[in-house]
Amino acid sequence: MKAIAVTQYGSPDVLIYTEMEIPKIMRDQVLIKVENASVNFADVKARIGQGGTGRFPFIPGLDAAGVVVEIGSEITKFKIGDRVAAFPSEGSYGEYAAAEENLTFAVPDEVALDKAAASLTVSFLSYKLLADIARIQNGETVLVHSAAGGVGTTAIQMAKILGADLVIGTVGNETKVPAAVEAGSDHVIVYEEIDFAERVIEITGGKGADIILDSLAGSITQKSFSCLAEYGRLIQFGNSSGKPGIINTNDLHKSCRSALGYSLGTTRKKRPESLRETAQKVMQFLKEERLNIRIGNRFPLEEAAEAHKLIESRMSTGKILLDIQ
Repeated sequence: MKAIAVTQYGSPDVLIYTEMEIPKIMRDQVLIKVENASVNFADVKARIGQGGTGRFPFIPGLDAAGVVVEIGSEITKFKIGDRVAAFPSEGSYGEYAAAEENLTFAVPDEVALDKAAASLTVSFLSYKLLADIARIQNGETVLVHSAAGGVGTTAIQMAKILGADLVIGTVGNETKVPAAVEAGSDHVIVYEEIDFAERVIEITGGKGADIILDSLAGSITQKSFSCLAEYGRLIQFGNSSGKPGIINTNDLHKSCRSALGYSLGTTRKKRPESLRETAQKVMQFLKEERLNIRIGNRFPLEEAAEAHKLIESRMSTGKILLDIQ
C-alpha cells in the first residue's frame, strides 16, 4: 500500500511517501480501507519525536475514516463493508489501517466519510471537555482559546449544542476571526491586539466565563483565571504555546473555581470504553447536521509534508484533511 513513513525525527521533509506492507490485523482488530485521514497537531509532535518511541519507520496519524475490508476472529460489532471512523493502532496516513474494535465507530449513512474523518479527534475531544470534564450547564458562558482551529471551531459549536448561552473565542490575528464567527462564536477577541481577560469581563458584565478551554498553556493559562467566574472551570488540554502554564492555589479555593486536565490520547490508551457513548452522541449530532466540521484545507496523501507545514504555520483554520482514496 501507499503510505507516509517517518524514518527519522525532524522537519516535515522527513514525511516520505512510499510503499509499505498492508497491516496484518489481530483477533480484536478490523482492517480499514482508508478514504480520509485528518491532520492533527499531535501528528507534528510525533514527527519531531515528542513522546516518541524511537522505533522507525512508523506511519503517523491519529484518526481515519473508510470501509472495513477484513475483521478479526473476535470482532462482534462490525462486518466487512461497514463504514467506520477509527483511531488506528499504527497510524492513519496510509491506504489501509488496522484498528481495535473498541476504538472503531460506525458512521451513519447520512454522514460523509470525509466529515467523519475530520470530526473524530476534534468532536470527541470537544464533547468530553464540555460534557464530561466541565459538566456544562444550560445558560453558561464558555471561553474558547484558539477558536479558529479544528478543535476551536468544533468546541464553539459543541458548547452551543450542549446549552451554552454565550460563547467567546480568542484568536491570534484578524485573519482568523471569520472562522470563529462562522462556527458560532458570539464574540471573537484578537488577543495580540487587546487584553482578552479585560474584554471577557466587559462582555460578561463583570462575572467572567463559567468554562474556559485552554489548549495554549504558557501565560494564557494564568491570565485566564482573571476572567474565570466564581465556581468556574478551566480545562487545560494542551500546550501549543510550547511553555508550561502556572496555576496558583490562590486562584482556586476562595472563589470555588477548578482547574482540570484532560487528554484524549491518554483516554484512548487507558479508558477507551468511555468513548463509546461519546461516539454515539457525536455521530447523532453530525447526522442531524447540528454539528458541522469545517474542512479548511485538503491535500492528497503524497503531499502530507505540505499539510504539516500549514498546520505548523498557525495560519490554518478548520480541519486539515488528507484524501487517500
